[in-house]
Amino acid sequence: MRVFVTGASGWIGSGVVPELLGAGHQVTGLARSDASAAALTAAGLDVHRGSLDDLDSLRSGAAASDGVIHLAYKHDIAFSGGFESAADADRSSVEAIGEALAGSDRPFVIASGTLGLALGQVGTERDGHDLAAYAHMGRGPLTRLGTAELTLSFASRGVRSSVVRLSPTTHGEGDKGFMARLVGIGRDKGVSGYIGDGSNRWTAGHRLDAARLFRLALENAPAGSTLHAVGDEGVPIRAVAEVIGRLLDVPVVSVSPEDAVEHFGALGGFLGLDSPASNTLTRELLGWQPTHPGLLEDLEKGHYFTPAG
Repeated sequence: MRVFVTGASGWIGSGVVPELLGAGHQVTGLARSDASAAALTAAGLDVHRGSLDDLDSLRSGAAASDGVIHLAYKHDIAFSGGFESAADADRSSVEAIGEALAGSDRPFVIASGTLGLALGQVGTERDGHDLAAYAHMGRGPLTRLGTAELTLSFASRGVRSSVVRLSPTTHGEGDKGFMARLVGIGRDKGVSGYIGDGSNRWTAGHRLDAARLFRLALENAPAGSTLHAVGDEGVPIRAVAEVIGRLLDVPVVSVSPEDAVEHFGALGGFLGLDSPASNTLTRELLGWQPTHPGLLEDLEKGHYFTPAG
């Protein structure tokens, strides 16, 4: 296929692109700058100039493809307090791409998330579709959930659409996300912390396992599929803190919920969520099986603790 990928040079995209190329697909990446275009060309991709704000560029890129994987997101804006703005931009992007693909029966795969899916119980691919149940989350998170549902709705308009929900930590060597932040906080504070008793669980998935699932979704997922790129169903955050504490040689401590934001910064707002999720339906539907290290094993490898990690 000729696959149009947004976010091709990002953390997830840089895993997805080699997976697609290795399977014989031709990949075109969205590039908003000369530097980005040069990097994509060096990686063996064709380049489509544009951005998430240039909806015409997204429409033309999608129209010229045999399928789309949408991974780009304004994370820098979201993590600096502009979550609503980033979510709105993402929804506009999905609307533009979906409209361009309508009636074509071509695949359209987007990234979403599992965090907060079914608090206190194991969430499945069937959960998270009743938006009224998530109204308490606020407009930004609710908009992002709505964008996933919008994507699935394109199945009724002749698009083979699917949503891949990523774990809050999609880990691996080179990760600069939440696990890297926890390590950095532990190093800066001189303690490795968890919230409360630390028994709350996060899902986790290796980046390369997630990359394979995106390819399988593009190739084979039925229209309207929700998929979970989950390797570890639920890792207790205290267990994560214990590995970090041991490898940094710092004490492991409990942080009260009241002090979580002060200690962990923005991460403190959701590090204490108990949000496990399963991958059973995904494995049954596509034959996908995680094969790379789980989160604790990956932390033990040490790459999160090196200067480049």
